[in-house]
Amino acid sequence: MLPIRLFGDPVLRTPAEPVTVFDRELHRLVADLTETMVDAPGAGLAAPQLGVGLRVFTYRVSDEEQGHLVNPVLHFPDGEMQDGPEGCLSIPGLSWDCRRHEHVVAHGQNMYGDPISIEGTSRLARCIQHETDHLDGVLFVDRLDPETRRAAMAEIRNADWAGLSTPMIKASPHGGGPYGPNVPMRNAPAENDPFGLRR
Repeated sequence: MLPIRLFGDPVLRTPAEPVTVFDRELHRLVADLTETMVDAPGAGLAAPQLGVGLRVFTYRVSDEEQGHLVNPVLHFPDGEMQDGPEGCLSIPGLSWDCRRHEHVVAHGQNMYGDPISIEGTSRLARCIQHETDHLDGVLFVDRLDPETRRAAMAEIRNADWAGLSTPMIKASPHGGGPYGPNVPMRNAPAENDPFGLRR
C-alpha cells in the first residue's frame, strides 16, 4: 500500500497526461493503484492520488464491477441524474451529497493498450465520473452546490489530517509517483491559500 496524496497537494489539481507507453511500469502502476485502493479501502483510486500524472484509474464497487481504465473518455447516454453521498480517499473520513449522471459509458484502454468500454449506472457511474475528474484536476467538492461546498471547506479545515506533512516517495519515469528519484509527497500550500481553494 502506498501513501495517498491529500487535499491541498498541487498534484491533485494538475491535469494528468495521456498514457502513450503500455509497459511494465504501467502494469506496476495499475497493481499499486489496485492494492492501495483495496487496502484503504475505497471504491476507486486515480494515478494522481499516488502522485503519478497519468490518465489511469482503478475501481472496485463490487466483486463483479472492478477493474482499471487508461485514457478514459466519458459519454452520457441520457440526461438522468442521481444525488447521493460521495467521499474521496484524498479527503479521508468526510462525505457530502454530490449530483452526478446516473448512466455513463467510458471508453479507453486496458494496461496492455487494448480498447475497452465500461457501461455504468448508479454507484459504478458515480465512481467512474469521480475518478475521471481526478485525471482532470477536479475534486468532487468542486461539484457541490455553493452552500454544501462552504460547509465542506469548513469541515476540511478542521479535519485532523488538514495541513499534515507527508513522507517522501519515489517518482515515476513517466512523470512523477512511486517509481524513480525521491520527490516530496506534497508542496507547501500558498500561505494565503492553505487549502488549495484557488487552484
